[in-house]
Amino acid sequence: MRLGVTMFATDLAMPIDELARAAEERGFSSLYVPEHTHIPRSRRTPYPGGGELPEEYRRTLDPLVALSFAAAATRTLEVGTGILLAAQRDPIVTAKAIASLDHLSGGRTVVGVGFGWNVEEIENHGVPYAGRREVARRHVLAMRALWREEVASFDGLLDGVEPAWSWPKPRRVPPVYVGGAAGPKLFAHVAEYADGWMPIGGKGIKAALPALREACERAGRPMARVIPFGTLPTGEKLDYYAGLGVEEVVATLPSAPADQVLPILDHYATLITKTA
Repeated sequence: MRLGVTMFATDLAMPIDELARAAEERGFSSLYVPEHTHIPRSRRTPYPGGGELPEEYRRTLDPLVALSFAAAATRTLEVGTGILLAAQRDPIVTAKAIASLDHLSGGRTVVGVGFGWNVEEIENHGVPYAGRREVARRHVLAMRALWREEVASFDGLLDGVEPAWSWPKPRRVPPVYVGGAAGPKLFAHVAEYADGWMPIGGKGIKAALPALREACERAGRPMARVIPFGTLPTGEKLDYYAGLGVEEVVATLPSAPADQVLPILDHYATLITKTA
């Protein structure tokens, strides 16, 4: 069982390079950071967790810039987005940034993508909220073409964009995981263009696995990997996930200074030994 961590990287939290070094030194497999480009002040969309929107949502660092610092500070730690808001990003520019990060890190980049919940944030990028899933799909498929193909073609994906070259290529094609709640729409996305599913919080995985397996079989591909994301791990919980065939779990850390983060990181590290 591999254990990774995720934290809202902000200007007030433990510096991302220091967190990356601390995680690698303690044997963690990966470090993920989320994305919000901005939070419109109107706050028309309620926070999904209930109550006031936590401060860190307004202060997130750009995930790819943050991960470049994490990668430069480490040698083996995988660095990933959890999650990248693919519909809100230019896919050509983002594909170049991710390929550059993977090239420079020696093939350690993982791309968790999602569709977003903040209506006004998404619409500020010129994307209709109801169409965000399809826009994200097209953007991810276009990025994967840029990573894989010498001359990438975008028929049906990026209107008006002709076949193109783009280097550097990643050292490995970054694995893509789709975050979100279980359901036929989400599993159709996973089966079509992703390597796996990132269930946020990790609840309900066992019940969802048959539907995910069926979606993958319909697409004629192997079963997708499952990475429970943003969990509060215990030894019992990790044993349960292992029994389901899960190979990696990502534990949540508070968006806080080092004196608050490191004791929790130390506690999680004891679970790596127990599940190694």
